Amino acid sequence: MSAAETGRDYTALARAIKVWGRELGFQAVGIADADLGSAEAGLAHWLAAGFHGEMDYMARHGMKRARPAELHPGTIRVITVRMDYRPEAAEGWSVIHAPEKAYIARYATGRDYHKLLRSRLAQLAQRIEREIGAFGHRVYTDSAPVLEVELAAKSGLGWRGKHTLLLSRDAGSYFFLGEIYTDLPLPADAPVKNHCGSCSKCLDICPTGAIVAPYRVDARRCISYLTIELKGPIPLELRPLIGNRVYGCDDCQLACPWNRYAQTSGEPDFRVRHGLDDVQLVELFAWNESRFRERMAGSAIRRIGYERWSRNLAVGLGNAPTGADVVAALQARAEDPSALVREHVAWALRRHGI
Repeated sequence: MSAAETGRDYTALARAIKVWGRELGFQAVGIADADLGSAEAGLAHWLAAGFHGEMDYMARHGMKRARPAELHPGTIRVITVRMDYRPEAAEGWSVIHAPEKAYIARYATGRDYHKLLRSRLAQLAQRIEREIGAFGHRVYTDSAPVLEVELAAKSGLGWRGKHTLLLSRDAGSYFFLGEIYTDLPLPADAPVKNHCGSCSKCLDICPTGAIVAPYRVDARRCISYLTIELKGPIPLELRPLIGNRVYGCDDCQLACPWNRYAQTSGEPDFRVRHGLDDVQLVELFAWNESRFRERMAGSAIRRIGYERWSRNLAVGLGNAPTGADVVAALQARAEDPSALVREHVAWALRRHGI
């Protein structure tokens, strides 16, 4: 059977897809139409302002992000999914406020989510195919120029918060999003109301002032960008503001009142590995590259490589309280083979008066 088949009850199919999605471990499933024309002006202005920093692929893809049918021809609907990831981990603020410890964004303390989400989305597509036969579709999990939040909001999974993340009344923002672009003429779900109101906690808490206005983030100042996407030196003026955040940042989520409703995930892949939710900076900085590769196998952190990981930890140690262990850890890598690491270690040592 094909998507063009006449007489099919697509309303019933949409209901079934949502049931199958929940059976596969998604906490919510929605359906959006593929018209993102209203998002094009905002995307163009964001790119023109240079807020994407060194993420050149953002500019290369241009408006393709806002035109699903250009990315996957024939797309008229997008099935969107939400999978909660909040692990049972040390309380976020308690680690951030302990400057001798390393703070790692909670989504990255377990296994890399990409393979899990992609596999589950593929299983959902296969389940649909078993029901109706072959149909046009493509699965995405943060793997292509997709306006994930825009599509999820259109499909009723939540609303865009002022920090630009999707927010849900019953799940906060600790979740991953994924999509299936399809040619099935499924009934689209209605968007939900924005419930941020006059709250500005996420803007007020951002350590580097990256949320330059409601719903507008300058990635060049965002700690997630600086510690993950940026390949070269971290700007000097931003290093002290990063504190002990060595991979990503959760401050805007920790401050958001809606995250009081976030649920702990039951997915085994999202459980904390190797104590990464509550670990000393000195301990992590002592890892050699082999240990890094071993410990970070299957982790999103491995993607940035040992050099950037070390760079980030050097910044964290530069912001840590001065102590013999901190100074010794930095001095042990003062002649690191990497010029990038050496420069950040030298900066950190100067912060400790050495």
